[in-house]
Amino acid sequence: MDNDFFAPPPFKVEEQLVQLRRALRELRSLTERGDAWSFEGQEVLKLVAGDGQIDAKLARKPARSPDWDARPCRSSADVRKLQDELKRRLAQWADE
Repeated sequence: MDNDFFAPPPFKVEEQLVQLRRALRELRSLTERGDAWSFEGQEVLKLVAGDGQIDAKLARKPARSPDWDARPCRSSADVRKLQDELKRRLAQWADE
């Protein structure tokens, strides 16, 4: 019997990065600039395709020199968690 029956499908970095960028474009409060995303002129997200993962840096608060939280995305679930956290932070920042 094959022991990998319950293994998740392989993480396709480039495909997930394309889907993530598409989802981020739908968030009207973000502006894309290369591999970075801005909120009200302040950089809040950086995405880099690494070896088998997407390396994301998410700002704690919008600022000229923000403190960054590193978020490695090694699976589709990690990408969804990143999107959910970004939406939560955007809502919080918009209220401030």
